[in-house]
Amino acid sequence: MLVAFLIDLINAFIKGLLASSSKSFVSTICILSYALRTIEMSVAYAIWGALGILLISVIGIIFLHESISTLKVISILLIVLGTIGLRLAS
Repeated sequence: MLVAFLIDLINAFIKGLLASSSKSFVSTICILSYALRTIEMSVAYAIWGALGILLISVIGIIFLHESISTLKVISILLIVLGTIGLRLAS
């Protein structure tokens, strides 16, 4: 009885996770295609990558209690500044 309940609970969680992931993927692709109307592909991809690095780093530091070092912060800032520089140059 308990095993059947847990299996149903896990299945519901996986279905919800897949639906949520699919909606997020479609949303981000729509946002990227809209952004490509005004900026070049190379710049859009660089911004996309930099935002991903920044968000994952912040999530890791806040929720997973990853260490914060000066070198890590400077490296992430350089990635973001480089991306801003690309945007300004285009």
